[in-house]
Amino acid sequence: MAINAPKVPKPSDPQLVRRSQHSAREAWRMFEIIAEFVTATERLPAMHPAVAIFGSARISPEHPYYGLAEDIGRRLSDAGFSVISGGGPGIMEAVNKGAYAGTSPSVGLNIQLPHEQGGNAFQDISHTFRHFFARKVMFVKHSCAFVMMPGGFGTLDELAEVLTLVQTKKIRRVPIILVNSGFWAGLLDWMKGQLVRDGMIGAQDPDLIQVIDDPQKVVDAIFDHYHSRGFEPSPAEREAELAL
Repeated sequence: MAINAPKVPKPSDPQLVRRSQHSAREAWRMFEIIAEFVTATERLPAMHPAVAIFGSARISPEHPYYGLAEDIGRRLSDAGFSVISGGGPGIMEAVNKGAYAGTSPSVGLNIQLPHEQGGNAFQDISHTFRHFFARKVMFVKHSCAFVMMPGGFGTLDELAEVLTLVQTKKIRRVPIILVNSGFWAGLLDWMKGQLVRDGMIGAQDPDLIQVIDDPQKVVDAIFDHYHSRGFEPSPAEREAELAL
């Protein structure tokens, strides 16, 4: 009868040594992540109220979306909102450019990427993240509304993230505004026709989204949402956000 090899490797087993070294590196990375959160928390406290705007990095300044984003950024800034973008080119640059010319801070939460991302020149406050998830937390933590301009996977990711957090009550209900009804029509039809029909989301969940094409109406919709309650989270809402 064959004797099975021991299930527990010996301490000198090369595989165990490599695994131990990898675990040690991962443990030290946790300190890097904590440091990133601490640094961002210290640098970004004085932005309230703030609105986050997302959109494609691939839009040129000649594109109509660029001018639209710049207009919205300027109107929000002049209305008293810090305006937060991902700090990169395209629509993010347009948003920051508009806010930079306004009366409130233009903020860029940049991310280190191998190729596409490079910080734009229109940021009163700029902070660069290494980890996407730390950056996402700061977007959510500091924003009282989210405006989604036309964009790609990154914009869709941020939209799904915010919708999920509001749907699951991890954060308070905030304005989630999609700009350019023609761009978003197919996605909204699919949500209502497929996701609701198949029971993947609740029948009322699409109502978490507003679709607005006019820049001034974007600003008005945010003020309307907070008219009766103010921009600051309640103590209970602030406590819930600690579990992000």
